[in-house]
Amino acid sequence: MKQRNSLIIGLLLIPILAFGQRKEVEGMKYLDEHRRPVYRENIIIPDVGNYQVLKCDFHMHTVFSDGQVWPSVRNQEAWQEGIDAFAITDHIEYTPHKEDVSVNHNRGYELLKESAAKSNLILVKGNEVTRGTPPGHFNALYIGDASEYIESRDAAQDKAAVMKAASQNAFIFWNHPGWQPGIAGSYDWIPFVDDLYKQGALHGIEVINGFGFHMKALDWCIDKGLTVMGTTDIHNLVAHEYDFSKEYVHRTMTLVMAKERTAESIREALVAGRTVAWASKILAGKEEHVRALFDACVKLTPAYYTEEKKNGDKINYYELRNNSDLYFELKLKEGNNTKLVVLYPRSVQQITASAETTSLYGEVISTYVRSDQHLSVNFQLK
Repeated sequence: MKQRNSLIIGLLLIPILAFGQRKEVEGMKYLDEHRRPVYRENIIIPDVGNYQVLKCDFHMHTVFSDGQVWPSVRNQEAWQEGIDAFAITDHIEYTPHKEDVSVNHNRGYELLKESAAKSNLILVKGNEVTRGTPPGHFNALYIGDASEYIESRDAAQDKAAVMKAASQNAFIFWNHPGWQPGIAGSYDWIPFVDDLYKQGALHGIEVINGFGFHMKALDWCIDKGLTVMGTTDIHNLVAHEYDFSKEYVHRTMTLVMAKERTAESIREALVAGRTVAWASKILAGKEEHVRALFDACVKLTPAYYTEEKKNGDKINYYELRNNSDLYFELKLKEGNNTKLVVLYPRSVQQITASAETTSLYGEVISTYVRSDQHLSVNFQLK
């Protein structure tokens, strides 16, 4: 079972008090012990320097496009799962439930403004500009009125559809490039995307979408200075898709290194590119940000014990501590008896090295700083 924060807050007290005050009814037995406990998961990630690490999911759908749930469910999930900020990004051009739900591209946000605030969640207004592939789909965050966005999927209006979001000074990222690999140009840096980039109308790319890691997209972000994004693109219940029984599993998200826990600070961090995409075991991002995150989470203690062998060799013992809910796998290349070290969330591993060893070198193979490159690490022992 995952370790959970045991603090009881007001939202938890409400149902407890209600049940406690409920009058007994003759011939009626209440089975409240079978109810799911109401609590918010506390995802532990330490500050990175002067920045808070905020857990964000900026790609979700509801019945106002092709999702399976009402917007309030997204708010409940975000609160329960320890998310700090989220956006409902329903499709503009694709609304298959329109015979049952009135098409209103602002409605999902409007329904959640108050409940998100009451839940201490940061709600960012957004949508998904859903063009044919290529060029594909684009998420726009921090948008204004969405009622005038282009609903036609005529390819001749692709550019105008994206530029509508740009005209509102939205933060725009390219969604899941490569999600339809059988279509020519679906996983290429095509002229359409390059034109958006040169006009300053493309700010990031969705490197991890749900369970898909678009590895070429990571290289594009690094080479072109675009922001690395990770999202669920969830349509059903999050718990229906993710196996939360595993200790290291969380929904896919963007870790945003923000100055403050506010919508404005999150936007500033997104524009500055201070993000890392997190998909349970995998972290992907620009090297400087992945390194800063790793250094904040993982600490090597000084040697706490020296063992002297019969031949006179001395072996020092150390502890490698992970003080976060992130998962790290390290492959140490030299100077250590154990080559593979798995640091589970909030865990400690013992490692040893010859007393003559001055440093340990290796890679964090659960991280990606390019499609073909892991984060390198160097632990100084003396």
